[in-house]
Amino acid sequence: MEKESFEDFEVASYLNENYVAIKVDREERPDVDRVYMAVCQALMKSGGWPLNLILTPDKKPVFVSTYLPKKGKWGRPGLIDVLIKYNDLWQNNREVLISQSEELINAVFVETTNGMNELDSKVLSDAFNALSKLFDPMFGGFSKAPKFPSPHILLFLLRYWKQTGNKNALMMVDKTLDAMHRGGIYDHIGFGFCRYSTDEKWFNPHFEKMLCDNALLAYSYIEGFLATGKKRYERIAREIFTYIERELLSPEGGFYCSEDADSNGKEGDYYLWSEREVMHVLGDELGSLFCSFYNLKNDDNPNEKNIPNIISTTPLKIAEEYGLSESELFKKIEFARQLIFADRERRPKPSKDDKILTSWNGLAIAALSKGAFVLKNRRYEEMAKRAADFVLSKLRRDDGRLLARYREGESAYLGYLDDYAYLIWGLLELYSATLEIKYLREAIDLNNGMFRLFWDENRGGLFFVGNDAEKVLVRLKEANDGALPSGNSVAALNMLKIARLTSNNDLNDKADDIFRAFSDEISKYPWAFSFMLMALQFRYSPVVDIMLIGNRDDETLIQILDKVRSSFIPLFVIAHSSPSEVNEVSKLIPILKNKATIDGKTTVYVCYNNSCQPAINDLQKMNAFLKEHNFE
Repeated sequence: MEKESFEDFEVASYLNENYVAIKVDREERPDVDRVYMAVCQALMKSGGWPLNLILTPDKKPVFVSTYLPKKGKWGRPGLIDVLIKYNDLWQNNREVLISQSEELINAVFVETTNGMNELDSKVLSDAFNALSKLFDPMFGGFSKAPKFPSPHILLFLLRYWKQTGNKNALMMVDKTLDAMHRGGIYDHIGFGFCRYSTDEKWFNPHFEKMLCDNALLAYSYIEGFLATGKKRYERIAREIFTYIERELLSPEGGFYCSEDADSNGKEGDYYLWSEREVMHVLGDELGSLFCSFYNLKNDDNPNEKNIPNIISTTPLKIAEEYGLSESELFKKIEFARQLIFADRERRPKPSKDDKILTSWNGLAIAALSKGAFVLKNRRYEEMAKRAADFVLSKLRRDDGRLLARYREGESAYLGYLDDYAYLIWGLLELYSATLEIKYLREAIDLNNGMFRLFWDENRGGLFFVGNDAEKVLVRLKEANDGALPSGNSVAALNMLKIARLTSNNDLNDKADDIFRAFSDEISKYPWAFSFMLMALQFRYSPVVDIMLIGNRDDETLIQILDKVRSSFIPLFVIAHSSPSEVNEVSKLIPILKNKATIDGKTTVYVCYNNSCQPAINDLQKMNAFLKEHNFE
């Protein structure tokens, strides 16, 4: 529409003469986008972008549509037709138009968080059964085209598998992680995932790459690695982090939003390769091997460009065909990939959206911290700390209020629920990875601020915008987990983790209030609340509390942490203090009170399912505990 209409002289002239034209960046103002998308979905029974609305001066919608051609065709009105019609109505029948808009608002925005029922474990099995029916056994994922990765569904299923032992839950995760990476939705040359796939095979992507997706997918591949032991998933997570650092890391330490789908005026042009182009870079022998591996051979038309993928690639078969061992094959492929990547760097690159969003940086901090913890990578820790310090200094006012967006030295827009929830998640993960108490303290302070700004005192749950925000029709309150998990879902899990560390039972009660507030919706469509169900699992399933007393550089402490890092323990909290600081640290983390080293050696106190084990001060006993409780 930008090219067809908004850059068109006829449209622009009429629009500017008769309307006030407003373009909304839905990442900067998700409050605006979500309210009017709800109107669109109510009227059209579907939603999407571009989202076009005509509003009265008091922000009430009188017309809503997604894509509109400039001129009417295929039974769809054209933008010019719509603009003329509603300008005429506004000039000659304004009262009717205003009355219709008010009726529409009253019909759309009905309070939905009216459930006050208790949820039990049945909702978890209901969600699993629903996801089992939605699962694509051929290509993984949980929908037909278009397919979104939805990593939080995978995280829920991993926890369900660990909790119940149901192997089908793990199978669905394994199949989806494998199939997504094999497809063209993954950039096999420069790494990182595109936004979604337009087909069911994960082959043909919408080529936009976003920080939020890649952060959550890196987190998922790390957990997939822990659950399955497949080193390939570890490698994919590392590759995603390589992409994020190379393309999205700002000089100041925060992470940019995304890279556009278009380059050279064409979607995906930057990422496509013809067989002839590959041969030109690599030569015939290595080029032939590369094209076979990434399915780029085209005997009918070697000039036709395609998407590198390994959907049908069988490494053993290719290795035999070219007289190589598998290890030799992968070495050659990696060497060729680097040459192809270097050549691709000379192409016109997709434009970058260089906004730095608090919310998405929170997700990146969470993923990098998870990577630092599990993969013992100091660079990931450094990036996570630098990003956290950037957000806490550049995107927070002097009074502590978070802001949503930073760009070119300017911080703007009051932070939304997602900004608080995602950043708190990231800080909790960063505390687990570094054991630096300042990050836990920041998480607790932000959690307190979140309640003051967003909590619904009447019905429970958290509004998307704060009580100090600009009023846009209504204050929405959402819990369903779409392409990204909802702020209410993430906040509920954060509360439960902070409650365990700080012994603050009020936070457990607040999480219960969130579950009750959305209980009717969750009970009807549990599969649509996968991250919320992760919080529910944490609330009512056995959790491991790991309390470490010792210096962070002590060899025993490092060895015990290494064992925890290499085990898949999805429901745990970790707390730490040096022996000399226990009294001070326990003021913030009461579960450390009266904990001390035994015989002057680093000591671990472990509680599981609210039953505490004898103190442990050697690796052998820690190994025995993990094995006894199936955490290896």
